[in-house]
Amino acid sequence: MIVVNRFRVPEDDGAAFRTDLQRAHDALAERPGYLTGTIGRNVDDPELWVLTTTWEHVGAYRRALSAYDVKLHAVPTLGRALDEPSAYEVAAVGTDLNIRQTRSLG
Repeated sequence: MIVVNRFRVPEDDGAAFRTDLQRAHDALAERPGYLTGTIGRNVDDPELWVLTTTWEHVGAYRRALSAYDVKLHAVPTLGRALDEPSAYEVAAVGTDLNIRQTRSLG
């Protein structure tokens, strides 16, 4: 599972935001199921930042978000992300993709 969080940050706030984003990444990286992650800034628009993380599965990511350290060090920064879908399944050759449907809670 891939998670892509994009952020629009005024250029003057970039240095402080980079520190906050690194702290968020570090908190997520310590959680079970985390595989890899990257922080980036857009080459054409320096106000556009991205945090990408890869997880073993969606459950690992969702559990990570509920961890105390992540709530403390990552959620405030992640809350600044652009309002857009952020979770993606890996579309590897030969895998079945998720089907859009109502899910049962029971």
